[in-house]
Amino acid sequence: MRANTRLVAMVGPIIASLVAIPQAEAQRSPVWAACANEADSPQMQIGACTIIILEGNQTRKDLASAYNSRGNAYDREGDYDRAIADFTKAIELDAKDAAAYNNRGISYRHEGEDDRAIADYTKAIELDPKFALAYYNRGNVYADKGKDDRAIADYTKAIELDPKDAWAYGSRGLAYFHKGEDDRAIADDTKAIELDPKDALAYNNRGIAYDHKGDTVRAIADYTKAIALNPKFALAYYNRGNVYAHKGDTARAIADYTKTIELDPKDSSAYGNRCLARAISGQAQSALSDCDAALQLKPGHANTLANRGIAYYLLGRYDEALADYDAALKLDPKLASSLYGRGMTKLKKADPTGNADIAAAKAIQPDIADEMARYGIK
Repeated sequence: MRANTRLVAMVGPIIASLVAIPQAEAQRSPVWAACANEADSPQMQIGACTIIILEGNQTRKDLASAYNSRGNAYDREGDYDRAIADFTKAIELDAKDAAAYNNRGISYRHEGEDDRAIADYTKAIELDPKFALAYYNRGNVYADKGKDDRAIADYTKAIELDPKDAWAYGSRGLAYFHKGEDDRAIADDTKAIELDPKDALAYNNRGIAYDHKGDTVRAIADYTKAIALNPKFALAYYNRGNVYAHKGDTARAIADYTKTIELDPKDSSAYGNRCLARAISGQAQSALSDCDAALQLKPGHANTLANRGIAYYLLGRYDEALADYDAALKLDPKLASSLYGRGMTKLKKADPTGNADIAAAKAIQPDIADEMARYGIK
C-alpha cells in the first residue's frame, strides 16, 4: 500500500498577453502608463484604465487596448466576469486583437469554461499563427482535460516558436509523464531546469518521474533541491516523504509529512500517510489521531481506513480493525491491503474465513503478504 505521490502540474502562471498601449501616449501620459503597468496593484491599473475609457476621445484601437489592460487587471483580482466583459469589448472594438482572445480564454479557464477557453485560444492562433503563448495556454487546457497528445502538440509548437520557454518544456514533460513516457518527461524537465535553474516545480516533477522509474536516489535529490529553492513547497516535502516511506526510512518520512502538515494543515493525504508511518514504527496510538484527522478532512477514504485498520491491528483492537477494513472494502472491494488485513484480523479472532480474504488479496497483489509483514501484519 504505497503512499500516493502527487504530481504538480507545471502549467505555471497561465500567461496573459501584454497589451500594446500606444507608446507616445504612455510616454507623455501618466494615466496611460499606469493603465499599462501590471506591476502596480490591480486596483491602480483598473482606475487608470477606467479614466481612459471614460474620456471618450480615444481611437477604437487605443480604446480596445485600455479595455484589454483593464480586463487583465480584473483577472488578476479574481473578478473573472468583469474581465471577460472587458475582453469582449476589446474584441468588439478590434476584431483582429489576438491578445484579447488569448486573455479572454484565460478568464474562461479560470471560470472552469474549458471549451470556451479552447475556442478563444484557437481564434488567437488563427489571427496570429506565431502566437506561442496561445499554443501554450491551449495546451494547458487540453492537459487538464486529459488530452495529452493534443497538449503535447501545442507545447511542441510553443517551444518551436519560443525555444527558451521553460514552462512549455515543463508542461510537456508533465504530459509525457501522464502517458507513461518517463524518459521524455525527465528530458523535458531537465531542459526546463537548464532554462530556469530556480524552477522548484521542474525539480519536483522530475523527481516524480525518477521515482516512477525506481531511481529513488535521484528522486530524493530532486525533491531536496525543490525544497531548497522553495522552503514552503509542501508537496515536495510530501513526495520526498513518500520515497522515504517506501524505502523503510519511517523517521525521515514522518519528519517530511510533519513539515507538509505544518505548511498545509488541510492535507489529508499527509495525515493519512503519517498515520501509516507512525503505526509501523511503533507509534500506533499516535497513528490513530493522524488517521482520524485525515478522515475528518476527507471522509470515506479507503486507503486511510486501511491505514487505521493497521494501527488498530497493531494495538490488538481487532474489532475496530475489522470495522475499518470492512468500510474500506465497501469503498474499494479490490484493495489488497484491506483484504489481507481483514483476513489476518479474522484469523486473530479464530475466524477461518480469513483465509479466503488472504487468498483474494494475493490474487490481486501477489507480494501483499511481504508488504503487510513489513507493516507488522503477520
